[in-house]
Amino acid sequence: MILTEQHQALRQTVAQFVDKEINPYCDEWERAGIFPAHELFKKMGDLGLLGIAKPEAYGGMGLDYSYQVVFSEELGRVASGGVSMGIGVQTDMATPALAKFGSDELRREFLVPAIAGDAVFSIAVSEPHAGSDVAAIKTTARKDGDDYIINGSKMWITNSTQADYLCLLANTSEGNAHTNKSLIIVPTKTPGVSFSEKLDKLGMRASDTAQVFFDDVRVPQRYRIGDEGQGFVYQMIQFQEERLYAAAGNLKGMEGCIQQTIDYTRERQIFGQSLLDNQSVHFRLAELQTEVEALRALVYSAVEGYINGEDVTMKASMAKLKVGRLSREVTDACLQYWGGMGFMWDNPIARAYRDNRLISIGGGADEVMLSIICKLMGTLPSKNR
Repeated sequence: MILTEQHQALRQTVAQFVDKEINPYCDEWERAGIFPAHELFKKMGDLGLLGIAKPEAYGGMGLDYSYQVVFSEELGRVASGGVSMGIGVQTDMATPALAKFGSDELRREFLVPAIAGDAVFSIAVSEPHAGSDVAAIKTTARKDGDDYIINGSKMWITNSTQADYLCLLANTSEGNAHTNKSLIIVPTKTPGVSFSEKLDKLGMRASDTAQVFFDDVRVPQRYRIGDEGQGFVYQMIQFQEERLYAAAGNLKGMEGCIQQTIDYTRERQIFGQSLLDNQSVHFRLAELQTEVEALRALVYSAVEGYINGEDVTMKASMAKLKVGRLSREVTDACLQYWGGMGFMWDNPIARAYRDNRLISIGGGADEVMLSIICKLMGTLPSKNR
């Protein structure tokens, strides 16, 4: 993937926005357990940052996905994983299917305000019994005249308490679990939609996450994205951008942990020398930086294939698997070198340690990524293929 002057200009814009509008407030938002999504997204929308790879007809920039990945990568500099994740839900998790498969009417009604920052989106797929096993969801959308009547619940929904719209995956018919689902836009102010209190999570503390309940929620069938019964397929396609976002969006976060640890260990004196002067320390940090750079190469390779129309399911799954495991390795190793200071709640490495644990769970657990990779390699047992 070749980065042009235009890519670098976008990177600089995002970096300046993060430094001015996000990082100075992250500690406050962490304590509050929520960040002001409407206010922040509107500022981003005004800069065009919420529709970089979305069609120009709906307010986007119409650029290829390499520009979106530069944006995602720069969000890794955000000092709170919950904030960057909430942004990623808006850009790479809840709206790609709408942009690709939604009707013109649907995109004008819902995608336009999402890109402008006038509306907050959530992706509503996971359920208490069905996280990575998307086919097992139980929420239903039954036809009634020109409407769907939705019943069920969704769990661990990011941005949910502030969301204006949900991109909901529901069963719209009986039969095969891979062909009976549809994606439906559900306005959160629709009667019958309710939310739990914010969930008390290990990490991603600045992200508002809740369970969502649907009790005879009536929405027009025209709110369905694309063809009925294709929701599982659309969501699998949507997952590709989510997984690439996860990989790209944590590169600079890991590098930040490494650099902060270098700075700290250079100043920390132990047994008459700086901690960084110990070969085991500077060798380990060099090894971690090498791993991050190798992951960046994999991400860029996947993105290049993606913008050229290739099926990048394997590379995206590999990148998602690798970033989940590497982010745990980086934060754990770095925290060790901070000693007792690293065990303090407000330490930046401790925050990253907590936040990054989610990467190996959300958007498809490590084990699911391994199953996908094995399937594409042809190494799964025949009954599982």
